Amino acid sequence: MGRTPFPTPPSSNPAAPGARPAPAAAPLAAAPGARRETADRRTLVVGRGISVQGTVQDAERLVVEGTVEASMIHAAELSVAPGGVFRGEIEVEDAELAGTIDGTLTVRGNLTVRSTGRLIGKTKCRRLQVEDGGQITGHLEMITDGPGRPSVGEPLATSRPVTEPAESQAS
Repeated sequence: MGRTPFPTPPSSNPAAPGARPAPAAAPLAAAPGARRETADRRTLVVGRGISVQGTVQDAERLVVEGTVEASMIHAAELSVAPGGVFRGEIEVEDAELAGTIDGTLTVRGNLTVRSTGRLIGKTKCRRLQVEDGGQITGHLEMITDGPGRPSVGEPLATSRPVTEPAESQAS
C-alpha cells in the first residue's frame, strides 16, 4: 500500500499552487479592565447525549446540553439547555435554566428560569425571573445582603417602638 491513510494538509506557503491566503488576524477590541465577552470566557460545553461525572475546574462558563453530575463547581455563568440536566452543587454569578437542575444552586446575580426549566432542590439567588411554565420545587432563598438590608439568615429589625405594658387598675 503506497497510499497514506490521511491526505496531506495544504501547504501554509502562500506561494504554493492552490494554497489559500491566511486570514488576517482580528484586532483585539478589549480595552484594559473591560469585561471579557462571553466568547472569550473559558467555556465547557457538555453536548446532547453526553454524560459527565466528577469535578469541573477553571471553567468560567458551563453550558449543559447533556447530563452533568458534579460535587461542587464555581463558575461565572451557567446555562442549562432544554433537555439538559445538572445534578449536584454549583455556585455561579448568573444562571439561565431551560433544562433541569437537581441539587444545590447558588446564584450571586441573576437566575432566569425559562418556560421549560425545572429547579429541584435548594436554591439561593439575588434576582429571580421565572417565565410562565417554569417550575421551582424545593427551598428558595433570596440573597438580600446590601446597604441597609439584612443578610441571609439575619432577623429583620422591627421599626415599631417598644412600649411598656399598661398597668392594671385595682379597685
